[in-house]
Amino acid sequence: MEPTVRDVPEADRYEIRDGEQLLGHADYQRNGDTTVFTHTEVDQDSGRSGLGSTLVQGALDDVRAKGGSVVPKCSFVRGWIEKHPEYADLVTSPGR
Repeated sequence: MEPTVRDVPEADRYEIRDGEQLLGHADYQRNGDTTVFTHTEVDQDSGRSGLGSTLVQGALDDVRAKGGSVVPKCSFVRGWIEKHPEYADLVTSPGR
């Protein structure tokens, strides 16, 4: 089964799951249409590589689909966007 990414607003995070198994999460704070990513964590013991990238891309794709913007306070999210400049248009400054 392929891992899936979904928004879990009641927990203020995006999750990546394989069926019912939680493989990681990207925590956020929302301010209107702006999603401030604060922390990302994936299960290193799952034996799967690329989970963090899959999680961040899925979360950013969801933010884009909803017409939002992001503030990448999390170093992993910030680094991922730097490596994928096609997502740089989503980045906004805090308070904008």
